[in-house]
Amino acid sequence: EAAPELLALGGELKATFCLVKDGEAILSQHQGDLEDALTFDDYRKNLALYRTLFDHRPVALIADRHPEYLSTKLAHGRSGAEQIELIEVQHHHAHVASCLAENGRLLDAAPVLGIVLDGLGLGDDGTIWGGEFLLADYRSYERLGTFKPVAMPGGGAASREPWRNLYAHLIAEMGWPQFTMNFSELELFSYLEAKPRATLDAMVANGVNAPLASSCGRLFDAASAAIGLCRDAQAYEGEAGAKLEAIVDPHTLANEDEALSYPFSVPNLRGNNLPYIEPLAMWNAILGDLILKTPAPVMASRFHKGLAKAIVALARKLARRDDPAGARFDTIALSGGCFQNRILFEEVLRRLEAEEFTVLTHALVPANDGGLALGQAAIGAAQLITRRKTTREEGNVQCVSESRAEL
Repeated sequence: EAAPELLALGGELKATFCLVKDGEAILSQHQGDLEDALTFDDYRKNLALYRTLFDHRPVALIADRHPEYLSTKLAHGRSGAEQIELIEVQHHHAHVASCLAENGRLLDAAPVLGIVLDGLGLGDDGTIWGGEFLLADYRSYERLGTFKPVAMPGGGAASREPWRNLYAHLIAEMGWPQFTMNFSELELFSYLEAKPRATLDAMVANGVNAPLASSCGRLFDAASAAIGLCRDAQAYEGEAGAKLEAIVDPHTLANEDEALSYPFSVPNLRGNNLPYIEPLAMWNAILGDLILKTPAPVMASRFHKGLAKAIVALARKLARRDDPAGARFDTIALSGGCFQNRILFEEVLRRLEAEEFTVLTHALVPANDGGLALGQAAIGAAQLITRRKTTREEGNVQCVSESRAEL
């Protein structure tokens, strides 16, 4: 209710926008991929339509921090043309804020652990983020943990061709000589051997069109490619992950010994000491199951269960419940497109609640980038409300000082 009129322009894929007016957040219908010219044209037409329908005059625009998003470029252009303030918001912080806003979290409530699992979002360090553990409220965030950063050889091509992510993961974890020595009998070895490996190796070694990505979505792509579900190209965004989810064997998921789920470890990254999810043991297990000709539905179940266990293990580690000063957080918010995977979502939710965390989830607003605009709007509102409150308090202090000086 204390927020001025704002306009949040959302992301680039699954785009929506959000108006803030009279204490309400008005989220638009799904717009789609703004890289499509007709979609981007329709997006701009709807912005104008909503502006007229709601007699909306924003005092600030909110956009994603990624400079190449068309929604961000549009925000920059409009900000300059209309002399409106522009606030840029980190992608995964917006995901967390979207979940908080949907669940009615108060502005001054304690920070939560936001677990945001998606494909891609620009990180503060210039790399691609996509498997993030953020201690966050509406005003700020701190990155507490992540997935292992692995190169995406070919950049955007790696998002479309899952075999690239698989190759990058195997090289990052064990290298080609070790993979050859232990797994050359696999059909997967013959498949990857025929690929232009020298080109990919040079791209990764020289950092050319091979950005590092801590992406849960790309990990799903790699696992799907390893099992043979989707390797060469995805016909639509998320196909590889969707196929992996679709073949999960319910009996294995519910009844198989927990010890058979694919193992992940939770060490710390060199350099910044950030805790992360390390998949080396998982890759050895999945390749071993390929040698044993384990049915794909069983492998898919073990992958989902193992990943859910690792996510909860990292959350438990980050909570520091045994700290004499008290736990860092008791509430966790789940967001990001990977949580549209029902198996992963339900496994993570069940295990977190068993650890007695309060868990906030999406029900009305999409967990994927369709919910970004709401999160952006909430962050922008929080910043402006806080700024105005600070200005008033500073003004009151100045008035008191002047009054005392007169006395």
